[in-house]
Amino acid sequence: MSFFKKLFNIPDPKETEEESLEFQDLPIDQIFVKNFIKNKGKFLYCTSLEEVTLNLSKIIQENSWKTISCNDYDLLKLLKAIKVEITEKIDKSLPFFLSCEHLIAENGSILFSSNQLKEHKFSELSENFIVYATTSQLVNTKGESLTGIKSRYQGNIPSNISAINNFNIEAIEEDFMCYGNTNSKNLYLLLFEDL
Repeated sequence: MSFFKKLFNIPDPKETEEESLEFQDLPIDQIFVKNFIKNKGKFLYCTSLEEVTLNLSKIIQENSWKTISCNDYDLLKLLKAIKVEITEKIDKSLPFFLSCEHLIAENGSILFSSNQLKEHKFSELSENFIVYATTSQLVNTKGESLTGIKSRYQGNIPSNISAINNFNIEAIEEDFMCYGNTNSKNLYLLLFEDL
């Protein structure tokens, strides 16, 4: 690969073609999961809210977390059944339980906006994220996700639209345009089947 292709992070056409053929016949949810896991994300599929609560409890136990940060009133209801201290204040030292805007299949990323992050940048937030999402939030491409936000919030589009697509906090950022501003997170995804 040439120096400029490495510098600008341009994928090799052969690799891109092979990947697209590999995923060509898969449903959108399987494409997302394969890309998400390839990006080192931790994924738990849930078919009921009881299963979501049980998996959330196991994540908290596994990591020995005593306090969780959550500022989403709907998600606070899920946390009520779990023995964990809850704070609505966003604190970098505490794991952050939040929802998202979309799950993007083409690269296994998760899209957030100011509705979840408020005015915070990823670098100001905890390394540990637990994300609750539904299968109806799956989209094929980044463009579809932005179109979805535009149509959902007509006239009141949220700011701070950002995506996470690297779920390994020890990874070295290869994109020189992101130097010093990584958005890598140790991320668990609780995906609820709502379709």
